[in-house]
Amino acid sequence: MIAIVDYGVGNLFSLSCSLEYLGFPAKITAEAAELRAAERIILPGVGAFGDAVARLRATGLVPVLEAEVASGKPLLGICLGMQLLFEESQEYGRHAGLGWIPGGVYPMEPDLRAMGLDYKVPQMGWNSLDVCQQENPLMKHTKQGDFVYYVHSYYAKTDARYIVASSDYGVTVPGAVARGNVYGCQFHPEKSGGVGLNILRAFCEVPV
Repeated sequence: MIAIVDYGVGNLFSLSCSLEYLGFPAKITAEAAELRAAERIILPGVGAFGDAVARLRATGLVPVLEAEVASGKPLLGICLGMQLLFEESQEYGRHAGLGWIPGGVYPMEPDLRAMGLDYKVPQMGWNSLDVCQQENPLMKHTKQGDFVYYVHSYYAKTDARYIVASSDYGVTVPGAVARGNVYGCQFHPEKSGGVGLNILRAFCEVPV
């Protein structure tokens, strides 16, 4: 069973439906026992970082998630859920993240303007993936140039060794990241058609 963490932030239903379509039973839950019993965990999220991390900590589930990650259980963060994996975010102030992947989350707009680029923010729409680590389990069914769907105004900055795939939006956007058994997608795989389903399938096939 795959546990989808319910902490009041995220489009949980479409994600659950995508997993069920792939044949992987999923449960939306805020129960510690169900997170411990799951084979894999997905941390979704939409909205502002500060509010989301406060809500997640208020559930009391962070120590449970930390223990499950430390045990080697695969965890996937999606969109804001991916951003929470990093050490900090500078979205409307500075907020501490979960710190499972080194780096931080920063606004796209100032970096684009500094380069003289007038790209629309938020980045909303389809973009192709430059697969940096084809050998990573998350990219098992993904090929160079596959398109995925983004909706975001902030992006991660991290060491290249943690970037599995990226997209060019004037700046280099880490689209998929990984550190050990912790994975993240800035894009929405549940909204990315067959490519997104393949990425979810690959996560569900990560050995446990």
